[in-house]
Amino acid sequence: MSKPSPTARERIVAGAADMISRRGLNATSIREMAKHAKAPLGSTYHYFPDGKQQLATEAVRFTGAWVARSLRKELAAGPVAGLLAFLDLWRGIVVDTDFRAGCPVLAVSIEEPPVDETPAALLAAAEVFEEWEGLLAGSLREHGAEPEQAAQLATLVVAAVEGTVAMCRAKRSTEPLDRTAEQLRALIETAIGKR
Repeated sequence: MSKPSPTARERIVAGAADMISRRGLNATSIREMAKHAKAPLGSTYHYFPDGKQQLATEAVRFTGAWVARSLRKELAAGPVAGLLAFLDLWRGIVVDTDFRAGCPVLAVSIEEPPVDETPAALLAAAEVFEEWEGLLAGSLREHGAEPEQAAQLATLVVAAVEGTVAMCRAKRSTEPLDRTAEQLRALIETAIGKR
């Protein structure tokens, strides 16, 4: 059975996530997101009447859900398998885009928000990071890590991988991912008693 084609709305959200991962939120207009998704601007405003922030929020949630699905699947084999899959996912993105794309969740997180306002996209990014951390921490606990150590290590994994993706883009090399992978794997193995 073949997978159904994405709807126009889904294409717009995926296109926005891709644009944000490449250029950041502030450097990307809703017109450019629509063009990148090969969608009419009118359709974009039809699906996202609140404009760019609404679309960016959906793009962050889309990316979060996509990564979480992959993590859940791979974490079934344990936290080391989950870590390696998390790293491979981001390695694929930076290599496949010739180091032009990173993580749209991180991109939204580092943009300066308006004064006296916390944009919905930034709140969504925080929720996504918490979900990824929660999945990793849960797997670590299930495999023997102490609860506090599991939470701390999960935060370290997400932070290290997100930062490493940015380093890969800057250096145009996957070497930072390789170096980070070895150290994070060692920490996870120690935490679950495999070392």
